[in-house]
Amino acid sequence: MTLKSMTGFARADGTHGDTNWFWEVRSVNGRSLDLRLRLPPGLERLEPQVRARCQEQLARGNCTMSLSVKRDAGQLEIRLNETALAEAYAVAEQARKQTLLEPAKLDTLLGMRGVVEVAEPEESDEQREAFAAALLAGLSEALDQLVAARVAEGERLTEVIEAQLAAIETLVAQAKAIMAKQPELIATRLRDQIARLDEAGASLDPERLHQEGLLLAAKADIQEELDRLIAHVAAARELIASGQPAGRKLEFLAQEFNREANTTCSKAADIEISRIGLELKSVIDQLREQVQNIE
Repeated sequence: MTLKSMTGFARADGTHGDTNWFWEVRSVNGRSLDLRLRLPPGLERLEPQVRARCQEQLARGNCTMSLSVKRDAGQLEIRLNETALAEAYAVAEQARKQTLLEPAKLDTLLGMRGVVEVAEPEESDEQREAFAAALLAGLSEALDQLVAARVAEGERLTEVIEAQLAAIETLVAQAKAIMAKQPELIATRLRDQIARLDEAGASLDPERLHQEGLLLAAKADIQEELDRLIAHVAAARELIASGQPAGRKLEFLAQEFNREANTTCSKAADIEISRIGLELKSVIDQLREQVQNIE
């Protein structure tokens, strides 16, 4: 199974009778499912059904759906609103008298809102329902295309995330190999420090030195952090394999990854552990950026 991206675009065209239409659907990242609809006047009644179909196929993302409808001009009736024309002419004449300018031309009057009306032919309830069904079928086609686009992008993201998880595993393995040498390194460091103090004539309590050595070893122990990092890698892979929307859970895991990497860096008693901790933080930051694109 692969993850789904929240980014995609789709368009579906169609014709019903004398009407051409097309849907455009696009989505980008979002914390939840945010639907924004742009429906032509007179088709607002479709909004509940449009939202329901989107919610069936999309779990997250800021999604914009726009519908454009164009009827055959031959089927439209153009009417002259004589009352509106008379009122427009009267206003134009009044303005002419006050300004002494030339009278308004006919094309100017006809271009005023309400003077010329475009009326669509009357439709029966059955015709309206058939048209709505055709539009909703087109929406379903557009949503299928959008989901396919998000799946394709999700496949690419899955490959990137899997590579990042593998990189985390490799870095953890390197840290564990160094950890096996930590007691010896701490003991060597203490012996060197004790030798310098002895040369300075300082009096040291062997029991206290032993306790200090144990304390340093405990502070430098990052075994729990490394074990939790491996557990988080396994959890991330389970989420990927589940086939379910996993973006939010992966974002939470990325925070946990980062917490363990920070602790590893703060407890590092060796320059190599510090280096690995910084590399872990870099890979985890890249992982966090990628999972923000996941549905």
